[in-house]
Amino acid sequence: MARLAIPVIVVCIGEGGSGGALALGVGNTVLMFENAVYSVISPESCASIIYRDSGQAERAAGALRLTAEDLDRLGLIDGIVPEPEGGAQEDPTAAAENLRHALHRSLLELASLGGEQLVEHRYAKFRKMGNFFA
Repeated sequence: MARLAIPVIVVCIGEGGSGGALALGVGNTVLMFENAVYSVISPESCASIIYRDSGQAERAAGALRLTAEDLDRLGLIDGIVPEPEGGAQEDPTAAAENLRHALHRSLLELASLGGEQLVEHRYAKFRKMGNFFA
């Protein structure tokens, strides 16, 4: 996906976890529903490894910073898609409409970039992740 010469927009709609989710997250724009979570490992697995107790999943989730708000603040995603009251499952039509608007905005932002520029954009975006010192 890193070399596709087209706009790539990724949306985490529920739970994205493990290396596979991260690999599929290579996009020019990465969006998340506001109640979604996205991480390299599940909180339970992380707790089992770090704390040697899967019961510490809530503690691990806090340390992982896997919420849409956390990831937006860290600059790891490009936007949060609002959900209807009670979550997307309470009103799928409204959730889909919110997603439609977010996708439209993202496509408009990327429309001026040519194929090579889109690939370069993705490369530059992911190269800077994890760099917290200028």
